[in-house]
Amino acid sequence: MTDLRVPNPSSPPGAADPVKALLHHHRDLCRRAVDPLEIAAGLEAHGITDRSAARFRHRDVFSLAEELYARVPRDGEPQRPLPTTPPPGRGADRTALVLLPLLPGVLCAATVLALKHTHGQNRLHAAAAGVLALALAVRAVLRRGPLGPRDRLPARSAKRSQTCWLIGYALLGGGLLGTALTGGPDGLPDGTAQGDWPLSTAPVLALALSCAPAAWTTHLFTTHARRRLAASRDLEDFAASVRPALFGTFALYLAALAALVTASSALLDEPLALAETLTLGALLLLSRLLTLHGFTHAPKVILTLTAAAQTTALATVFAARLPGCGALATPVETLTAWNAAAVPALTCGAAALILLVHATRTLTRASAHTPAAAPTVPHRKETPA
Repeated sequence: MTDLRVPNPSSPPGAADPVKALLHHHRDLCRRAVDPLEIAAGLEAHGITDRSAARFRHRDVFSLAEELYARVPRDGEPQRPLPTTPPPGRGADRTALVLLPLLPGVLCAATVLALKHTHGQNRLHAAAAGVLALALAVRAVLRRGPLGPRDRLPARSAKRSQTCWLIGYALLGGGLLGTALTGGPDGLPDGTAQGDWPLSTAPVLALALSCAPAAWTTHLFTTHARRRLAASRDLEDFAASVRPALFGTFALYLAALAALVTASSALLDEPLALAETLTLGALLLLSRLLTLHGFTHAPKVILTLTAAAQTTALATVFAARLPGCGALATPVETLTAWNAAAVPALTCGAAALILLVHATRTLTRASAHTPAAAPTVPHRKETPA
């Protein structure tokens, strides 16, 4: 693995030629590169910034990368052009981009309709079949198209149990928490919003439908970043051009999700769960964006902490029923008295904010957008901002 240390230009080897010392430390990267831009992205991933480039008598990382590229012999191999608009995912085509992201929403809508028009054992069968079909559809969306992993990432690079818990809480957690605070529940959920353990289907339906805008906006962001990667001449210019695209992607998705949850709540005649749905959608989108670009550590940690916080909120309410433990439920009772959706909105909102700050630091790096087909250096292990 390439040494991540920035060599001291004043020390040998290469004391009279600081670039020679840098070339010695990053020889493998420079030999594999097919374009100076790839070297610049690799140097940035190893912590070399425009300020560091000045120590090597260059104005920025891009000009330093050009000299390194020129110094390494190519053995007569033809230079391959850097693609500016790569395919949206491995084996992806127009169907994977346009039609496949619609499948989870269609299947979720069919499942919700089945729950509305069935009773007893038939409702249980419809729910089981619907959950299985929806899980397979989401799995397909996360394997192909804009939301699918790139070639340099493992297919299972993020934990799924935390995501399943967060979506499950959106479906059942709010009703269970409200019932628990009043002394229940006295039975299992019956698949309706009027039962002893109310079911909130509108947020889950909106999240399933939002797979389509999530995929489309991610594709727009990735395409824009790759084009700017080929056109930019320094790292600051690239970051300044990609940052608005990141915020635009985030805002477009939230606007689409807000419209979807409003429509779903109206059609299903359920209370509008806007805050908790938007914060959960924002958290899942940012987690996926970071994972797609190779930053898997922060999403894992944040999703785990968010799921743990929601689990703790439920556990304290039930633990408060033990003798002498009534005070355990006081924080949750205070939050729910202020707003019934305070627990999921605050936990997911805080987590999404942390990931958004982290994404503005990591997804605006040139090294985060190097082509998947080209040899790349590994990212350093990152921590949440």
